[in-house]
Amino acid sequence: MASASGPVRTVRHFELPTSVSGRLRVWRFTIARRVLQFTVLLAFFGTLRWGWTVLGQPLLAGNLSAANLAGVLPLADPFAVLQMLLGWHWPVAEVLVGAAVTLGAYAALGGRVFCAWVCPMNVVTDAASWLRSRLSVAAGSDLVRLPAQTRYVVLALALVLSAVSGLLAFESFSPIAMLHRELLYGAGLGLTGALGIFMLDALVLRHGWCGHLCPLGAFWAIVGRVGQVKVAFDDASCTRCGDCVKLCPEPRVLHFGNAAASGMIASGECTNCGRCVAICPESSLRFDLRVRVRSAAAGRAVPPTLTPGGTI
Repeated sequence: MASASGPVRTVRHFELPTSVSGRLRVWRFTIARRVLQFTVLLAFFGTLRWGWTVLGQPLLAGNLSAANLAGVLPLADPFAVLQMLLGWHWPVAEVLVGAAVTLGAYAALGGRVFCAWVCPMNVVTDAASWLRSRLSVAAGSDLVRLPAQTRYVVLALALVLSAVSGLLAFESFSPIAMLHRELLYGAGLGLTGALGIFMLDALVLRHGWCGHLCPLGAFWAIVGRVGQVKVAFDDASCTRCGDCVKLCPEPRVLHFGNAAASGMIASGECTNCGRCVAICPESSLRFDLRVRVRSAAAGRAVPPTLTPGGTI
């Protein structure tokens, strides 16, 4: 379908380049995400196992729930801290500061950027998506159906249970936390949980964990509503080929009408993974700052002026 705001354009679908350089360009965001995920894990592991330091301080001590960078910058999972507070456990000041720092950083970057760029479970769910594509599993052949909003229900339940039980309801059983701790410290249930999520995503429900169930993803989606790094959208060049929707792990965020009106993918549920940017055949999608997109939209919207006669 052609853009309603411009001339009819021929639909041109994405084709994977044959050259190595062309393919690397298409895979650039995926490669960057894997490098960052591995770097974060390696920094934790190297600090714990090999005593890596910077300026005499541990490079990255702790885990994804609570950490300290170079001995000077505390970091903490704000969702875990929220569970602590609701369970009437008052964390030390350093943890509160770390949660504020982490919350501010991800709010600026786009909230669910954690899900695509840092979370170790993302490698597992991406592998499950790859397997589904290799097995040619149709999107409509899921064994169960769940609305995407289910993760917000799980989020609310985790917070309520934390308040009622005094425990960190999700953090205590989080497959993300268990996987990360097992990779750092050794034997546990992390790999078992990761295997369960892999099977869920590959064979039961497409994007089952990240797209439907994970309360941490729901938390970051709420934060992402004010995120400053967004996928900008050029409605005039888009031919509605739909290639981005087929590849997106959160396809409902690619609502062309909303994107055309705002000039960007405004939903906080976007993970900023870059898949859509990399495969758009018309380069209608790109990363940009929210303030720049809004400024450009305001510049295009020329207000009506009064003629000397007083009419518009």
